[in-house]
Amino acid sequence: MILIEILKAAFLGIVEGITEWLPISSTGHMILVDKFIQLNASPAFIEMFFVVIQLGAIMAVVILFFHKLNPFALSKTRQEKKDTMQIWYKVIVGVIPAAVLGFLYDDWLNDNFYNYQTVAVMLILYGILFIVIENRNKHREPGVKGFNDLTYKMAFLIGMFQVLSLIPGTSRSGATILGAILLGTSRPIAAEFSFFLSIPVMFGASGLKLAKFGLIFTGMELSILLTGMIVAFLVSVVAIKFLLGYIQTNDFKPFGWYRIALGLLVIGYFVIFE
Repeated sequence: MILIEILKAAFLGIVEGITEWLPISSTGHMILVDKFIQLNASPAFIEMFFVVIQLGAIMAVVILFFHKLNPFALSKTRQEKKDTMQIWYKVIVGVIPAAVLGFLYDDWLNDNFYNYQTVAVMLILYGILFIVIENRNKHREPGVKGFNDLTYKMAFLIGMFQVLSLIPGTSRSGATILGAILLGTSRPIAAEFSFFLSIPVMFGASGLKLAKFGLIFTGMELSILLTGMIVAFLVSVVAIKFLLGYIQTNDFKPFGWYRIALGLLVIGYFVIFE
């Protein structure tokens, strides 16, 4: 029994590690996967698991970008350390909208929008937006090609786009990347800033869920949680490296088409089988 549950947790970790960073909505995938692979645990634990598993995913960002985000690195010059602190200040500014509204309305949003209809609509809507915006920007040169070009106003506005990800099916990375591109950033800067914004957001969300659930676990629960987190971390490393390499020479339109197909699949499944 424990082995089966660990295998389920590992599979969920794979899904989380891939979908958390690619702009295709981890929620949209989880809502489908949950119909076929259900953990044998209490509803409270499962709710906590799907959020706290993100700690494994976010650690991939922390490790992959540790040098870039470390303002105390001895190898950095004084100016490089200052530039690193500027990135963190912009991250803090960008996090404020989602942190405030998420804290106030998270439960209400989950109660009213966590359903397959909302997830499917958001998948399709943002899929269309990715295609439209990429076609619009096809011959436009981005104005922001480095973090020094990213203003505090832009960081805040990108944070406002991140608020949209509070609606299930939107995708945190999808909303922030889309917003950043609309504001004139290059794809690499849009993706990296999206990753950096997720650090405080995901640590905060996981901390709240852990505090609400409590820190007392059965042996099986702890095994399931650690397995999911470790697998999510390992897969996230691969997914992030893939995305950063992919966007050097490609756009986000394939992800848009994928989102549309997944949204239609979600609608079709629930209409036929539910």
